[in-house]
Amino acid sequence: MPKMKTKQAIAKRFKITKKGKILKRTGGQDHFNARESGRVKRNKRRDKQIAKADQKNIKRLMPYN
Repeated sequence: MPKMKTKQAIAKRFKITKKGKILKRTGGQDHFNARESGRVKRNKRRDKQIAKADQKNIKRLMPYN
């Protein structure tokens, strides 16, 4: 059976930490941020952790990371 390839669309959007957490960037950061409050703008800069329900699917699509 051949090796399973990593889905590059998933690999570009998610990062798996050494402890096994999966992080993603917050969406909607390109423009229209002037109307956002300072709290929202600061929170958009941080990486968010993926819900447990979605982690299994993402790890399956990124087998070698």
